[in-house]
Amino acid sequence: MSTVVALGGNALMRPGERGTAAEQLANLRRAVTGLRPLLAERGGLVITHGNGPQVGNELLRQERAAAEAPPLPLWLAVAQTQAEIGALIAAELRPVLDDREVACLLTHVTVAPDDPAFDRPTKPIGPFYSAEQAETLERERGWTLVSDANRGHRRVVPSPLPLEIVELEVIRHLSEIAVAIACGGGGIPVVRRGERLAGVDAVIDKDRASALLARGLDAERLVILTEVPAVYRDFGKPTQEEIRALSAAEAEELLPALAEGSMRPKVESALAFGRETLITNFDALDDALAGRGGTRVGG
Repeated sequence: MSTVVALGGNALMRPGERGTAAEQLANLRRAVTGLRPLLAERGGLVITHGNGPQVGNELLRQERAAAEAPPLPLWLAVAQTQAEIGALIAAELRPVLDDREVACLLTHVTVAPDDPAFDRPTKPIGPFYSAEQAETLERERGWTLVSDANRGHRRVVPSPLPLEIVELEVIRHLSEIAVAIACGGGGIPVVRRGERLAGVDAVIDKDRASALLARGLDAERLVILTEVPAVYRDFGKPTQEEIRALSAAEAEELLPALAEGSMRPKVESALAFGRETLITNFDALDDALAGRGGTRVGG
């Protein structure tokens, strides 16, 4: 069975951690242990991942070094963290793959230059700034900054919808001979300008990009690994209820009740994929694959 697996941010960084290489490798060791049921299957396997904390750290490093080296645009920071995280995932996968190889592919994802998201940046990234720093950055760099929960001001960037996985056919061929790591952080966001691809400052939702990739690969299954073992009705309330299965119609009906910044994009991505999607976490993955846990959408 061919599968696309989307790793959530908790695969690399846990709450309270700084994101050192040692911390991320330790977290990935645990994640790879959870992935063993999927690694044991002999179909094609493509792994995608988030990169939010890592992009934030990269932007912070650039800010601290701005006097010595010019900061890079956001799309290149996405590219850098794709390579960084891909190397970490590959390092932990190799010892458990036996006769298979693992390979990371830098992946570009096209977006529409007139996507409404470019007029309404909403995705927070990077460090917090004072009001005075925010005013300077808006004036000198053209950034959009917003007040974030009384912790200061934070840069927000567009999160446009992914349209095309540029390296789709390369990923398809790669997945036939190796475990492929692709579409990191939702992909490097680009727009087409004639024969060229131009990077744009945006962050693509990695679950939406993973659904687009799975559909393009004609995968049989999408697995979205997050921090909770399943989708819940009335999450965080006394009436909280774990949902084991959702038809497409039931998922559509549930969407307005799901948190916009966390579970809703995952269920929307499942609907966009259109085939069986399993939403769960690493600890529950084995049971979820056996039908004893997690949430199955469609299929």
